[in-house]
Amino acid sequence: MSKKLQDIPVTVVEVNDQGEYEEVRLYAKHKKIYPRWINGVFNKWRIFFVVATQLFFYGMPWININDRQALLFDLANRKFFIFNIVFLPQDFIYLTALLLLCAFGLFAWTTIAGRIWCGYSCPQTVYTEIFLWIEKWVEGDRMARLKLDNGPLNVRKLRLKLTKHAIWILFALWTGFTFVGYFMPIRELWMELTTLTLGTLELFWVLFYGFATYGNAGWLREQVCKYMCPYARFQSAMFDADTLIVSYDPERGEQRGSRKKGSDYKADGLGDCIDCKMCVQVCPVGIDIRDGLQYECIGCAACIDACDEVMDKMSYPRGLIRYTTENALNHVYPESQFWSRLKRPRVLMYGVVLFIVAAVTIVSLVQHQPVKVNIARDRVALVREAEDGMLENSYRLQIENADEQNHSYSIGVEGLPGMKILVDGGNKVLVKSTDQEDVGVRVHVDAANAKAGSHPIVFIIQAVDSPKIQVREKSSFIGQNQ
Repeated sequence: MSKKLQDIPVTVVEVNDQGEYEEVRLYAKHKKIYPRWINGVFNKWRIFFVVATQLFFYGMPWININDRQALLFDLANRKFFIFNIVFLPQDFIYLTALLLLCAFGLFAWTTIAGRIWCGYSCPQTVYTEIFLWIEKWVEGDRMARLKLDNGPLNVRKLRLKLTKHAIWILFALWTGFTFVGYFMPIRELWMELTTLTLGTLELFWVLFYGFATYGNAGWLREQVCKYMCPYARFQSAMFDADTLIVSYDPERGEQRGSRKKGSDYKADGLGDCIDCKMCVQVCPVGIDIRDGLQYECIGCAACIDACDEVMDKMSYPRGLIRYTTENALNHVYPESQFWSRLKRPRVLMYGVVLFIVAAVTIVSLVQHQPVKVNIARDRVALVREAEDGMLENSYRLQIENADEQNHSYSIGVEGLPGMKILVDGGNKVLVKSTDQEDVGVRVHVDAANAKAGSHPIVFIIQAVDSPKIQVREKSSFIGQNQ
């Protein structure tokens, strides 16, 4: 029982092409991947997106607007601050719209250009890249890391490993701290952290998110993309023969083989691929792109940069590995016609859905009123006769001010002739910024104008200092009993 589970081979017996029985291993022990550093156009783009996304992530919580955090999802107080707009739980529909935009945007982009999101902007890719930068800075490039890991444990190896993991852990904890800073004012969080008064819940989430970052980016790395991410599994449903993907050109590259620079390799029956395996060495998921499209490929184009560099050294044309489509690679149409293939039905369908959702969301945001009103009827006495002889219905209005400044609101009502409204504490209700007030309201109607049954009425809540801020909420008035 001392043998590790990962060392126990799991096999089945199958019949091969020659009719012979052979064992097929179902579980392969994980082999650590040592990606080689490469310079190139696409690597520069990856660096740009890593830096841009992390500047936003780590910097945005520290930016203030109107004396508050510009981007804050205050779950405790059920208020969500996004720049100059304050959203309340009733605005949940905007979250739905955002999720739809993200989902269909990802579907559309995948149909057009494959897994470019994974290769350049996915958090798992971004943080894995950062952790690899740290590893390279501490331990050296690919060959140095291989030599270090395969060498005996000594003082130097222990020092480098401890240094690397210490930097990883510090970076991961700062990432967890920043993440929590989106849900609790980060300046308050920093004060609590520096004074060692951090709450149990906040500490838990800082450590949890930090541990997840450290584990996923430092240890699991490409295994998250291969085995844990569902996107890798269902992406094929969005791919078609016109999807732009990283591809090896076998027509140009085969037969592979080494040769001297300047030799007449074509006379020897060789293609442009010199079989240097640089494309494999730079791949962060450890695949050989020459074997064709594989679900593990994240479209990062590191293999393109590596191959182009080799082609330059050999004085061959670039593009042996390149972004192209299956149809273009099979000469169904020239690669220059790729843009015209964007008009295919699947892309147009995603585009129409995105346009409709975006248009409706923008129109709704433009018309968004920074005041929310909930109306509750008095269920104990639906209708009673008031002292003036009129019929009275009682209501409870909850007015929420989602604006950045205080407002006094007037309350009116319409729907039946001769209606009167009595507001507890006066007709003007002061509601502080991002706060709410509960107000008791009584509506009087002459019995002659309110027969038995329910009558639709409308409450009008309007900011006194800004008449454009107005909400009309429907309710009902119960008339006289039979």
